[in-house]
Amino acid sequence: MKELELKYGCNPNQKPSKIYMADGSELPVEVLNGKPGYINFLDAFNGWQLVSELKKATGLPAATSFKHVSPAGAAVGLPLSETLAKIYWVDDLGGLSPLACAYARARGADRMSSFGDFISLSDVCDADTARLIKREVSDGVIAPGYTEEALAVLKQKKNGNYSVIQINPEYKPEAAEHKDVFGITFEQGRNELKIDDDFFSHIVTENKELTKQAKIDLAISMITLKYTQSNSVCYVKDGQAIGIGAGQQSRIHCTRLAGQKADNWWLRQSPQVMNLPFVDTIRRADRDNAIDLYIGEDYMDVLADGAWQNIFREKPEVFTREAKREWLDKMTDVALGSDAFFPFGDNIERAHRSGVRYVAQPGGSVRDDHVIEVCNKYGMVMAFTGIRLFHH
Repeated sequence: MKELELKYGCNPNQKPSKIYMADGSELPVEVLNGKPGYINFLDAFNGWQLVSELKKATGLPAATSFKHVSPAGAAVGLPLSETLAKIYWVDDLGGLSPLACAYARARGADRMSSFGDFISLSDVCDADTARLIKREVSDGVIAPGYTEEALAVLKQKKNGNYSVIQINPEYKPEAAEHKDVFGITFEQGRNELKIDDDFFSHIVTENKELTKQAKIDLAISMITLKYTQSNSVCYVKDGQAIGIGAGQQSRIHCTRLAGQKADNWWLRQSPQVMNLPFVDTIRRADRDNAIDLYIGEDYMDVLADGAWQNIFREKPEVFTREAKREWLDKMTDVALGSDAFFPFGDNIERAHRSGVRYVAQPGGSVRDDHVIEVCNKYGMVMAFTGIRLFHH
């Protein structure tokens, strides 16, 4: 297949629309089911690059959950604890394959943002992963292959219309990439930067103890940022992104947005949230929305008389600001990556409140000395990579 006609572009009024190879060669993808759209393919191709790099960097199966050309979550296939299995709503599925664990983590980190996602998988999709995907609201999936059982499961989704794309894992794009804007063609070299252990060797803080897990988490952070709309910041813990701030004009707003998502991920693991007495009939999306409201500033939206009765069997206690802070203070050893330098120490101050201990950023700000000083104040380890990772 050299060309695939699409229903429309980014919006229904943008026609005609298609994907094709400029040199006339065969497309490196095959649509096995459904009819993926323009934005689906943007998410799929960006996500595929992300998970491919994560697999190469860590040796572990990887998955990402994309929305609007930025990852809502990204992770590698480490086993799930009982707590994580419960907050990701997969504790009823029994033991999961490493690939399924990777998607459970990627989807579960920010379930509100992942609703209606496009999924990218680094490995052949197995039955465990397919069964997990089938129960979530999702637009489609891309992978290098599918087992017969997995494909049969996925073809049942969305009344048989779920988009399933298979990509040739041997495909290598040209070194130069092009983009048309306003009838004008832009050309640049592809960002082929390899992120490995050496990427974090230039440590500028007093504390220079960068653990093996911290290097893995920082690599996940930076690879995720390579495919996140800039400005962007990514918090990672134990092999998965837990907070991604994408597309903000200000660096501090990236840090705050991602930090709040990281905080929410940790708050969902608190006994007060895990023991919420939901009614048996609540839908998955409504349950996620209720948790998001309960742990936020608008908690009365779910606790007010006339509202809580539709969500809970009994009215929960308010999760006070003091109680939340006490629980958040238990989150430690978080890694933080930034796609460009931190211009001020306020970013580090905010990161500290979300348990950040390890930081990677390009460096190069006129205020680098102040940023380093704030890191030293909290005993953080910070590496200057010297490389910016903007993505647009």
